[in-house]
Amino acid sequence: METASDRIKAVLLRVPEGRVASYSGVAALAGLPNGARMVARLLHSCSAADGLPWWRIVRADGSIALERGGGYEEQCARLSDEGVVTSGGHVDMGTFGWSDGRG
Repeated sequence: METASDRIKAVLLRVPEGRVASYSGVAALAGLPNGARMVARLLHSCSAADGLPWWRIVRADGSIALERGGGYEEQCARLSDEGVVTSGGHVDMGTFGWSDGRG
């Protein structure tokens, strides 16, 4: 039986290189319209072990949720490596956002 965590992981793995999705957008695509915090918890606990692209997930307004010194710099660097421009800790969701579930 597929769990909510399985559905979230499946959506996370579909976010293509060079694009970002929001926590709430991932949750909605996983069938959990109020599950943004569940997405954040899952990324915190499973991203390394499950190879989830945590750096491609940002807040709905495009801002990076991680604090400076707490992963912020690494997320910016990984996004930059994929061609995603961050400016002042924000990503332009109109340019780099992914939300349709099909890439």
